Amino acid sequence: MGMTIRCEIVSLENIIFEGDVDMVVLPGVHGEIGVLPNHSPFLTMLSYGIITIKQGDKENVFTVYGGVAEVQPDQVTVLAEGAESVESIDVERAEMARKRAEELLKSGIPQISEQYASMQASLLRSNLRLSAARRYRRRGQSPLSPGEE
Repeated sequence: MGMTIRCEIVSLENIIFEGDVDMVVLPGVHGEIGVLPNHSPFLTMLSYGIITIKQGDKENVFTVYGGVAEVQPDQVTVLAEGAESVESIDVERAEMARKRAEELLKSGIPQISEQYASMQASLLRSNLRLSAARRYRRRGQSPLSPGEE
């Protein structure tokens, strides 16, 4: 195997992924960022989006709900406000959450309320989960196991 870069995705609850990989694609606030071994160091905020981890012909996809990524030449560390592996997404539950959030947003909740902001965030998360699940299933990629190197 050629050069790899260590990748860790950590949420408030647990370690989501840890392993040596060929490439990491992050959802930066200004667009996607591809990171290879020996990348220049930087720190960036992450938007809601999809993290793609590539190792050989395998690809692992995660949803991330904001956070920070630190990149060093030999390591990428993601400190996520929330993250999950695409294979753990319950599509039916995500669809129900999306519909519930849409209905509540249309129900006349004041737009400056905390509940409105919470429902907007729920709608963003649900749409991201559904998009990631469709992308993952369409490609039919074999996922990496957590800690697989």
